[in-house]
Amino acid sequence: MQEMKFSPINLNDESPHVEAVEARRQVIKSFKAKANAKRTKLEKFADLLTSYFGSVVFLGLNATWFLVWILINTGLVPGIEPFDRFPFGLLTMVVSLEAIFLAIIVLISQNREARVAELREEIELQLNTMSEGEVTKLIKMMSVLLEKQGVNVEDDPELKKMMKPFNSDVIEKQIEKELEN
Repeated sequence: MQEMKFSPINLNDESPHVEAVEARRQVIKSFKAKANAKRTKLEKFADLLTSYFGSVVFLGLNATWFLVWILINTGLVPGIEPFDRFPFGLLTMVVSLEAIFLAIIVLISQNREARVAELREEIELQLNTMSEGEVTKLIKMMSVLLEKQGVNVEDDPELKKMMKPFNSDVIEKQIEKELEN
């Protein structure tokens, strides 16, 4: 029996493998760009507001606004008459309205991102299913080559399992059953 020798793969060179990985990354980036390009004006505006509202600047402005409001309405700022005395009913209403609008704006952005993520997951599932078939085919081909080299692969139960076609229906039924419980 001949000894098999394998040469190491250098991932730092510009091999076809590296180019294929980079091409896949570009597909993923372009998918995100396409999804962003399809946003409605309202979704773009909501994304812009969400990014601003999630900033330290916005936090600082809110903290300053509330501090000034409280200082004015507790009579601690000379020359300015309080207009919303303790317990600050108007401030409470303003904060409540702000919270409602912030929550809605964030939900709009999250819902859009969730749709993009669902599409990405579906694509990933399809690619993984195709890859599983390709890997199974490669295992079968390697098995044939090994047999031609005189290596007995018939007694390997793990290899036999790996050479069977992948059945996603079985996994899907198992997951559905687990979700029902």
